[in-house]
Amino acid sequence: MTDENKAAWIVYILECSDKTLYTGITNNIEKRVEQHNSGQEGAKYTRARRPVKCVYEEPQPNRSAATKREIAIKKLSRSEKLKLIG
Repeated sequence: MTDENKAAWIVYILECSDKTLYTGITNNIEKRVEQHNSGQEGAKYTRARRPVKCVYEEPQPNRSAATKREIAIKKLSRSEKLKLIG
């Protein structure tokens, strides 16, 4: 089993500088947010909308569960995502 499979996965929502929301998954939230903000390996969507800040984190037991939850969150409307963020 690799370290990647042992790590807890996190579904996260970022708020971009233009107030849009971006949803993704990672097993290292601090590193991933840094990547989004530096442009290194960050999503194309966030590159033009920096800086970003993490406004929501939801732990998942594995990558498969995180991916399924990410897809479900991406299907939510903006108002539903804002309610989730609280």
